[in-house]
Amino acid sequence: MTDSIRIVYAGTPDFAVAPLSVLLESDHEVVAVYTQPDRPAGRGREPRPSPVKQKALEYHIPVFQPESLKSEADQNVFRDLKPDLMVVTAYGLLLPQAVLDIPRLGCINIHASLLPRWRGAAPIQRAILAGDEKTGITIMQMDKGLDTGDMLAMQECSISDDETGSSLHDRLMVMGSETLVSMLPDFIQGKVLGQRQDDALATYASKLSKQEATIDWSLSARQIDRCVRAYNAWPVAFTSWQKKNKPDVLRVWQSEVLDATSNAAAGTVLSCGRDGIDVATGDGILRLLQVQPSGKKVMAAADFANAHHLDGQVLGRE
Repeated sequence: MTDSIRIVYAGTPDFAVAPLSVLLESDHEVVAVYTQPDRPAGRGREPRPSPVKQKALEYHIPVFQPESLKSEADQNVFRDLKPDLMVVTAYGLLLPQAVLDIPRLGCINIHASLLPRWRGAAPIQRAILAGDEKTGITIMQMDKGLDTGDMLAMQECSISDDETGSSLHDRLMVMGSETLVSMLPDFIQGKVLGQRQDDALATYASKLSKQEATIDWSLSARQIDRCVRAYNAWPVAFTSWQKKNKPDVLRVWQSEVLDATSNAAAGTVLSCGRDGIDVATGDGILRLLQVQPSGKKVMAAADFANAHHLDGQVLGRE
């Protein structure tokens, strides 16, 4: 049985809750949690605690929310916790070398890709957008770079043709917890040897933006379908359409690529029926299955089409 150690956990979004939960249920002592400061959210723009903070408070774990860990005062607070190990998952801050050096076992990070592919903020969505056939979890020893540390453990999974950002997020969230639990005993006993990353194979997963979710109908149906799946559930792929001769926004939550071609201009609505809305693209036809008009709930594309005249419209035109 592995001796209990003192762990400081750092994370912010939903993805980081599962690893924290397994640590809280383990024999190890989670002495503190670090997370991003409360941010305005919702219609009222009231400050909202992160999912990780909410979980920590359930267990009465001390929570620290510095804007950064660069100041000597914040580093001294961390040092006073006397951590043996820091476990980091989607924290959102780069740790200075002075912080990395404090725990006797260093700091380890749970990252949602097979490093060195997709270093950075949005590895789940970037893998789907690129058409990758596989991804996974890497646990690495942190250094001062962005996801550049030695790899300690890795678990792989396939990406299915109907995978969405949401579904892959949930699978990797569980996988990250499982990988952490399986590697931690040997790591604590010094039995895990880190493997250096090949920087020549590195790719960067830049942070998602709302604007990039605008559908470019000149792309192929397959590429657009990847966008729809990757941006589900945020920021959600969207296009413009003509509502009573005025442009409005239509979000696309689900689509499928048809085994068909068209000579129509990209973005042209070819047909509407009970199976969905068929749209011409730069290469092939994309069927919209689930959409969301402005101010409305997600609905079947067929129901949306029944309420509006779409045949012949060119989506994406202002």
